[in-house]
Amino acid sequence: MTIDTRSRMRLLAFAITVLVAGALSSAGAGDAAGAARMATAREGVRPRDVGEGALLWRTAGQDTLAPAPTLRTDVAITITGFIARVTVHQEFSNPSRDWAEGVYVFPLPETAAVDHLRLRVGERIIEGVVRERAAAKASYDAAKQQGKHASLVEQERPNVFTTSVANIPPGAPIVVEIEYQHTLAYDAGQFRLRFPMVVGPRFIPGTADPTPPDASGRGPSTDQVPDAARITPPVRDPARGAINPVSIRVLLAPGVPLSRLEAPYHAINTTRLGDGRYEIALADGTVPANRDFELMWEPAAAAAPTTALFTEATGGDVFAWLMVLPPNGPALDSARVAREVIFILDTSGSMHGASLEQAKAALALAVGRLTPEDRFNVIQFNSVTDAVFAEPRAATPGNQAVALRYVNALRASGGTVMLPALTRALDGQEYQGRLRQVIFLTDGGVGNEAELFAAIRERLGQSRLFTIGIGSAPNSHFMRQAARYGRGTFTYIGSTTEVGAKMEALFRKLEAPALTDLRVELPGVGEAEILPDPIPDLYLGEPVVVAWRAASLPAHVTLRGTLAGAEWQHVVPVQPEAGTGLAVHWARKKIAALLDQRQASPDAVRLAVIDVALKYHLVSPHTSLVAVDVTPARPDGADLRTHALETNLPEGWDYAAVFGLGQGATGAPLHVALGLIALVFGGVAYVLLRLELVRRAA
Repeated sequence: MTIDTRSRMRLLAFAITVLVAGALSSAGAGDAAGAARMATAREGVRPRDVGEGALLWRTAGQDTLAPAPTLRTDVAITITGFIARVTVHQEFSNPSRDWAEGVYVFPLPETAAVDHLRLRVGERIIEGVVRERAAAKASYDAAKQQGKHASLVEQERPNVFTTSVANIPPGAPIVVEIEYQHTLAYDAGQFRLRFPMVVGPRFIPGTADPTPPDASGRGPSTDQVPDAARITPPVRDPARGAINPVSIRVLLAPGVPLSRLEAPYHAINTTRLGDGRYEIALADGTVPANRDFELMWEPAAAAAPTTALFTEATGGDVFAWLMVLPPNGPALDSARVAREVIFILDTSGSMHGASLEQAKAALALAVGRLTPEDRFNVIQFNSVTDAVFAEPRAATPGNQAVALRYVNALRASGGTVMLPALTRALDGQEYQGRLRQVIFLTDGGVGNEAELFAAIRERLGQSRLFTIGIGSAPNSHFMRQAARYGRGTFTYIGSTTEVGAKMEALFRKLEAPALTDLRVELPGVGEAEILPDPIPDLYLGEPVVVAWRAASLPAHVTLRGTLAGAEWQHVVPVQPEAGTGLAVHWARKKIAALLDQRQASPDAVRLAVIDVALKYHLVSPHTSLVAVDVTPARPDGADLRTHALETNLPEGWDYAAVFGLGQGATGAPLHVALGLIALVFGGVAYVLLRLELVRRAA
C-alpha cells in the first residue's frame, strides 16, 4: 500500500482536528453550550449528561426530559422613611402534560428579613408557617409525595434563597408570594434601594462530594463548599434568549422633598402623587431577571436627615432603630496621612467584558490619586495570583505608569481562586505612621465565602479592607461582609458611567480619618441589647445605624468614639416616631450576630438561631417557611417531574468566558486544558510516526 504526501497531510489534518476537538471538549469540563445543545436536541437524556445552560431535573420513576415550568415575577415595594416592605409574587406555570415540581434559586438583599409566605392555588390561599429547617423540609416532602400542593422557602446564604413548589398541575399556574422587609442604605446624602434579580455563577473550589438527592445545582457539592449544589442553578446561554420576566412597582414616601430620583440601570416611569409620595414602575413593563435593580433618591439639601429615631412597642419590649449622621468637624480637615494601598483586581472569567473595563477604569483613577509619599502595589488573580511589583513601591509617576501598563494588558479568564490574593494582600503586620488600605475590585462570584471571611479576620492586622462590587449582579453578601470584617466599606459600580462619581466618593472616605471604637449609651434604661455589636468603623458621609431592644426608652442617647486620635462624643435627644416592623429588623440582626459567633459551639448557635427565628417568624439558615394544602390534587399513579428552573446569565457576562476553556462547571483551571492540549501534540507525533511506518512498509 502506498500513501502519497498529500494523503498523509490530509490524514494528519484530520487527526489534529479530532484530537484538538476532543481536548477542548474535555478541558471545558463544563462546555456549557455543548451540553445545552445535547440536552435540548433529544429526549431521554440522563441527569448526569446535562451541563451548563440546560435544565437539571429529577423524575419519579422515569428518566426523560419534559418542558420545565416557566416563571414570571412581580415585585411590589413600599418605602416609608428608612424601611422597605417588599412582596415578591412568583408565578410558576406548567406548560407540560405532566404534574411538575419547580425548584428556583433566586437572590434577595442580604439584610432581608423574610417573614411571610402565601401559596395561591386558584381561589385558595394557604399561609406558610416557619418551622425548623429539617421539619419544614419533611413536611414539604410528605405533601409532595401525597400529591398535595405545597411550597417551601429556604435560605442558602443571607442573599440566596430557594423556592420549591410541588404538584403544579398540567397547563396551570401556582403562585408563591414571599414578603420581606429591610432598611435602606444611606450614604453621602443619598438613599439607595437595591433589588437583586439573579444569582450569578459562582466559582466552587474543592474536591467533589456525592450530590445530595435533593440538590438542583449545575455541579456537585465539594469539601470546601458543602452546599454548592444548592447555590449554583442552571444558567441559560444568552444566545437562547432571556427568560424569567420581572415587573417592579415602588411606592415611595420619602417624608422629605427630593432633589433627585433615578434608577441608574433601568428605564422607569415616575408619577408624583399629591400627598408627597412617588409611584415608580419599569418603563418597559417587564425586564429579564439578569441584573440588579437600584433606585436612588437624594433629599433636598435643607431636608437632608441628620438624625432619625423610630420605635415600636410589642411583646412587653421596646424596639428602636436609630440613625445619626456624625457632623463634619475640624478633625476631618487634618493633615493627610501617608498610606500603603494594595489593590486586588479580579481577572477571572466572570469579569470578562464590561466588568473588567469598569474595574480597570476605577483602578486607573485610584492609582492616579496616590502621591509619592504613598506606597502601593497591584495584585491580580484568576486561577493564579500575580502582582506588578514583588513588594509595595513608592507611588512615583514612573511606578504609576508601570502599574497602569500592567493593568491595561490584563485579560479575563480562568477561575476565581481568591484566597491566595487575599492572603498576600492581608499580611497581618502592624504598621506605624502609615495607614494601610486594601482595595478589592471583584464581582464576588465565589461559593467559599466562609473560608474567605475566616482568612480576613485572621490576617487583617492593622489593614482596612474596602470592597468594590463590579458588574450587573455582584455577590453583595460577600462584598459587604468582607468589608465589615475588614473594617472598611463596600462600594458598588454597575456601569462605566458611574466610575468617576463612585470612586470620588470612595477617595473621600479613604483620605479622611475613620470614626472608630464606637459605642452607644442608653442612660437610665438598664439592660439593653444593642446591635450590631461591636459597631463597625464609620467613614466620611456614613451614618451610625443601630437597633436595640430594651424595657423602656432613655431621655437621650450618647454616642462615643475616636476620630483622628481624639475622643468624639455626640448626644441625641430622644424624640421618637412610631415605626413598624422594628422587632423583625432587630431579630434579623440578632440572628446575624448569633451566626457570627466564633467561640460558641455550632449546636448552641443553631438552637439560639432557631429560638429567635421561631419567635419572630423569620427564615434563617436553620428555619424555613412551608405552606401545605390540605387536599391531595395529583391523581394516584400520576408521575411528578422535578425541574430546576434556569436562570439568566448576569447582563454583561460572557458565557464562553465563564463556562469555557478557562473555567469549567466546577471551576477547572486553565492548566487542565493546557495539559490536555499537550496530549494533542503527543497524539500528533504518534500519527506522524504511524504514517511514516506505513509508507516504509509499502
